[in-house]
Amino acid sequence: MRKHRAALSAPAGRPLPAGLNEAKLDNIRAAVKLSREPGWNQVAADWRLMLKVGDSVGVSTAEGQLVASGLTVPFGSRFGWISMILVTEAFRRRGLATYLMGRCMEALQARGLVPALDATPEGRKVYRTLGFKDVYQITRFFAAAPGFGEIAPPAGLRLQRMAAADLAAIAAYDAPIFGADRAFLIEHLRARRPAQALVARRETRICGYVVAREGQTSAQIGPLVADDEATALALLSRSLQASSGAACIDLVNSHRGMRKQLMSRGFAPQFPFIRMIYRRSKPFDDARRVFAIAGPELG
Repeated sequence: MRKHRAALSAPAGRPLPAGLNEAKLDNIRAAVKLSREPGWNQVAADWRLMLKVGDSVGVSTAEGQLVASGLTVPFGSRFGWISMILVTEAFRRRGLATYLMGRCMEALQARGLVPALDATPEGRKVYRTLGFKDVYQITRFFAAAPGFGEIAPPAGLRLQRMAAADLAAIAAYDAPIFGADRAFLIEHLRARRPAQALVARRETRICGYVVAREGQTSAQIGPLVADDEATALALLSRSLQASSGAACIDLVNSHRGMRKQLMSRGFAPQFPFIRMIYRRSKPFDDARRVFAIAGPELG
């Protein structure tokens, strides 16, 4: 993994508005405050992970108040995610989001990676003008009190708690499905909520896994990756049974059967995302087996 660069060099020809400066993005409390303002789900552990693995840029006032952020999360040698493009309300409509997008795109391209992201419908309008193309759609489903009972796994399938010894094999299973090695992310999320980190096996062969994390407004399930819907549903039900309280899951829209199952068990669609890739309309991942993403900030 390449060393994290805490601040990026300023791009030529795109100065910040007067009174604002680039800042080192290392104040976790200020960063969490920034993501909490619009109601996003990230907690301090999410920020720490992203700051550790990628490049980042902050924008602050002359008094040192953090007013905007942008991060990248690189994956292997093919692509990287643009994350946490945030601007506090009082400083919006000054071009900061576009400035931050440019900075993050430059950082990924300097690593030889294709920029990708999960956009809101409003953000999509801006990203299309920058050269990003639609890949597929995602919907966040939320339940204040999920009513997800036991869904038995298919015959011959075993669901087990994910152990540290499983991580290398799970990462090897996941890499061709996601399109890149994200072992660091799976390991991180397993440690966050070990009771909800599960692997599905048929004899010795891995055929699915799920991890989860705590959030500001709810627990988040994902990524959820499996060979088929029956395996994915069994993993999801077992993971939810190991938790309590509100939960959300970012479901790939093509999985209509799982959508029906979620809605019949107390989940409701909350808002959409559009997966987009810079100058590429074909996904890096295999959406047939990616049932739920890690989250719009983590790919």
